[in-house]
Amino acid sequence: MVGTIRIGQGFDVHPLVPGRRLLLGGVQIEHAQGLLGHSDADVLLHAIADALLGAAGLGDIGQLFPDSDARHRDADSRMLLSDVVARVRQAGWRVGNIDCVVIAQEPRIAPYADSIRASIATLLHVEPSSVGVKGKSTERLGFVGRGEAVMATAVVLLLAA
Repeated sequence: MVGTIRIGQGFDVHPLVPGRRLLLGGVQIEHAQGLLGHSDADVLLHAIADALLGAAGLGDIGQLFPDSDARHRDADSRMLLSDVVARVRQAGWRVGNIDCVVIAQEPRIAPYADSIRASIATLLHVEPSSVGVKGKSTERLGFVGRGEAVMATAVVLLLAA
């Protein structure tokens, strides 16, 4: 294996709509709207999956779990991420740390940050101290600021196993 570390970056965005539950990082968030997507639309776990896949050179979440495949309709993103983690480990990598940002006008992320951090740590087989979770707003600018969507970014450091 060339190199002993790799860095990956992930991004995802989903629209907010009535009638769906809001999941972020595998944690259900109390909110009047939820995220629309082919799976459960956990925007944060999708960004993390893309960061992991990119760092390991394994493609992206859309290649592995295309929204054109009915098998992934309403899929639990925790299961999708577990599959990604297994692939990354099989490729000879382990997670060093991960830093994530959820960008939403609302809900506020801070009250859920510890639960989200613990959920992600469990899924990635790391200590919660290796997971950063922050919430940011766009100060009411753009589609996120108008409450139309939630975005997430993730940066991961992989270490040779």
